[in-house]
Amino acid sequence: MPRISKIDPSAAGPEVRAAIDAHLANGYRLTNEKLTLLHNVTAFNALEAQSYALDRELQRLVGKRAADFFEYAISLENDCLVCSVYFAKLLRENGIEDFENFSFTDEERLLIDYGRALAKDPKRIPDELFERLRAAFSEETIVVATAMGVFMIANNVFNDALQVEPEAQ
Repeated sequence: MPRISKIDPSAAGPEVRAAIDAHLANGYRLTNEKLTLLHNVTAFNALEAQSYALDRELQRLVGKRAADFFEYAISLENDCLVCSVYFAKLLRENGIEDFENFSFTDEERLLIDYGRALAKDPKRIPDELFERLRAAFSEETIVVATAMGVFMIANNVFNDALQVEPEAQ
């Protein structure tokens, strides 16, 4: 059971309503996580708006599929039910039923390995893994991937700490 209620968009004040309208106008939808974050627009913007901006940037640098795989790997490693369910559904919609045994490109596999290492213990990312990252990606790409990874971890922590319910499948 969630520890914090979801806001009711129909009863939202003007600031929250404006944030909702802007979010929907950008083609996004309201999830349980977002409806929980919207208790405070600054918190919502910090975690949601900025993560969307970073995700777009990561997709520009590595492609949507690789970015999705990276973010899903982080959620799996963190065992975040909300984000894992979200990405599993997204992957199924794209014909990927078995993430663990899927045939990834070398760059996708490298990003998955980095995402898992980042989520598992950011202080102990193996030098060998980092050297492979440096050989495959620009410093800009590594910075953006790391920043996006931090946002995914923050999303995972938010959802887990407040016991946000996953979306209905």
